[in-house]
Formats: sequence, C-alpha cells, structure tokens
Amino acid sequence: MSRWWKIVPPLVALALWELLAGLGWLGKTPTPVQAVRGIYELIATGLPPGYHLQGHLLASLARVFTGFAVAFVIAVPLGIAMGAWPLASVIVDPLVEAIRPIPPLAWAPLALIWFGLGLASSAFIVFLGAFFPILLNTVSGVKSVDPHLVEAARTLGARKRTILARVLVPGSMPSIITGMRIGMGIAWMTLIAAELIGVKNGYGLGYMIMTARDLARYDLLVAGMVVIGVVGFLIDWLIRLGEKRLLRWR
Repeated sequence: MSRWWKIVPPLVALALWELLAGLGWLGKTPTPVQAVRGIYELIATGLPPGYHLQGHLLASLARVFTGFAVAFVIAVPLGIAMGAWPLASVIVDPLVEAIRPIPPLAWAPLALIWFGLGLASSAFIVFLGAFFPILLNTVSGVKSVDPHLVEAARTLGARKRTILARVLVPGSMPSIITGMRIGMGIAWMTLIAAELIGVKNGYGLGYMIMTARDLARYDLLVAGMVVIGVVGFLIDWLIRLGEKRLLRWR
C-alpha cells in the first residue's frame, strides 16, 4: 500500500498542472500532454534540427560524470585524512572554508580562460559543485565512527592501516554515500547552468533549453526540464540502489 501512495503526489501535481495550464492561468506554459509531445519531437527531430535529445543527454552525462568522478577521487581520500588526523584538518580546513562559499558558476569565466570552451571547463564547474559535499560528509563520517571500535581494534593489535581500512572507512561509508547523493544533485544542477553559458559542440541539455527559449518553443523548453528531472531522479535512484547493496550490514 505504501508503494501505491508514493505515486499519488506526482499524479496530483500532473492533474493540477494540466488544469491550470489548460485554463491559461500559467501563461504560455504548456500542458503535460504538450510536454510529452515535445519530448517526442526532441527525440525525432532534435533542437536545433538534427541535434537529437539522445546526443544532448549523452553530452551532459559525459560532462557530469567526468567532473563528479574527479571530485570523488580527490574528496574521499582527503576527507578521510582530515577526519582521521587532526593535523591534516588544521592545514586543509581554512582553505576549504575559504573556497567553499564561492558559487561554482562564479568560476565560469576563469574556467573558460583556463580550459577553453569544451568538456574540461564544464567538468571543472561540476567538480566544484560535487567536491565540497562529498568532502565534508566524508570528514563527518570518519569523525562519527564510535571511538570504542577504534580502541578495541588497537587493543587487538591492529595497525593504523588496518584500523583505517577495516574500521574508519567502512564506518564512514553511509556518510560518504550521502555526500555522493548531495554532490551529484548539485553537480547535475550546476552542469545545466554551466551549459546555459555555452558549449563547444552544440550538445547539452542546458544548451538545448536555452535554444528552445530563444525560439520561444516553450513546449520543448518544459520537455527538456522534464527530461532533466527524470534523469536526475534515476541517477539518485542508482546511487541509493548501490547503497543498499554495499551497506547490507547496516
């Protein structure tokens, strides 16, 4: 029964959207039916014509996963070090707290100067969006591990490497995965905004939405927004699925 209740809010939202758009109370906002037709047009014809939805989606996924992977590879080891060794936290934390408040999109002009208009600049902005949530959640996860477990491992003669690999890292995994979910959500939103600034090859969901806006094709604009939301939901679902399988011991 709880599974059925989960679909009630989306259905109510769709019905309300259809009603308000059909009555013209939302201005030029298309109805859900028109948005679905827009998705079909994006797949069949593309926007601009010939630039199909599949290409836009693949380009955006390549950018977001590249930036996210780099953020994960750097943030997790650094976060474990900051959480396990106070000296590492003292050295790195001031720099992190100085850079963290700067919005990722504020780096866009510098990214274009450093990397040019292409994959590298977009991935760099995505990296900034994903890095800090993963880092801070990793630090928090390591520090939240029960100290009694660490002391018990030391009493049994475990070395520092063993404690790190067998106690601190597994104990911090729930927080690390939470950071991954938050980081991916921010990375996905940041990517779309970065693509609104411009892309090199003409592909990207954000670029597609900007083109629809310029052509006053609001049905295609909303269709693109729906695709972005669905893809973001699926990515988060895959992370949660991996969490359930990885953390069966919880």
